[in-house]
Amino acid sequence: MSSFFSKLRPSKLGKKKNNQDAAPTSLYANSNNSSQMSLGQKSYTSSTQGRNYPLQSNQIQSAARQDQHMQTKPQGQFNNQMNSMNQMNSMNQMNPTNGYQPLFLRQPFVRSALVKGSFQTIVEVPRYVDQNEWIALNIFEFNSNVKQFVTMLSDYIDQSHTMSAGPGYDYLWIDTNKQTVRLPAAKYIEFTLSWISSKLDDASLFPTSQGVPFPQNFLMLVRSIYSQLFRIFAYLYHNQFEKIVHLSLEPHFNSLFCHFTSFGKTFDLIDRNESVPLQPLIQSFEIQGKIA
Repeated sequence: MSSFFSKLRPSKLGKKKNNQDAAPTSLYANSNNSSQMSLGQKSYTSSTQGRNYPLQSNQIQSAARQDQHMQTKPQGQFNNQMNSMNQMNSMNQMNPTNGYQPLFLRQPFVRSALVKGSFQTIVEVPRYVDQNEWIALNIFEFNSNVKQFVTMLSDYIDQSHTMSAGPGYDYLWIDTNKQTVRLPAAKYIEFTLSWISSKLDDASLFPTSQGVPFPQNFLMLVRSIYSQLFRIFAYLYHNQFEKIVHLSLEPHFNSLFCHFTSFGKTFDLIDRNESVPLQPLIQSFEIQGKIA
């Protein structure tokens, strides 16, 4: 998916903060320095601002070529679109049988994507490639792409937003004193991406030298990283999707999420309870055949 973002400005994130060694949790309430990555030779990209290494062979030389022009929609068009959405909101609220649907579940946005078909074929481990190396490659790439989206939306994620994924789903942070604290979404995401980068940069966890084995707890660590990235997806879908539409990024965002979710399902990287805030969206993508 790296080609999705070839024209986006570099990430501003990744600066280390005092709380970066703390860990994220959840409460369910009512740079450009890079090296090459080659499969079979452990040489992942290393960067203080995230890893940007190219996808290999049959991974996504994808679909994204069809639409690399991320132009902002004209303000008049956007205003008309927002008025239409507001009318839909009112209709849903006036008729309880319809039920309220968030914007990302409505037509045409829920069907917006760069390509047709399932992502299953590009998440499977290629022949002769070690599974752990394949997982590491994809986790690096997902982290880089999520950072790109956060950077694009950073002007809209201000200190007044809480880190939530819809009513009843608030994500809390565990600080260095092992206390759970409620952080603004901007700060929570900043700390989370810094925490993930600290793990990806640790050669004892993600080895980069040929012949050095992955640690025994590698999959456990990957599941933790995957869950944190999922929470950022959940926050952006529930709180920033209107801005994503305004920037004409919904096909890219949906496609990235379908790829991300297909990968997580294939390698059992997320607990179903964690995916609840976006389960209706996942089910819709499954019905459409985007997620196998």
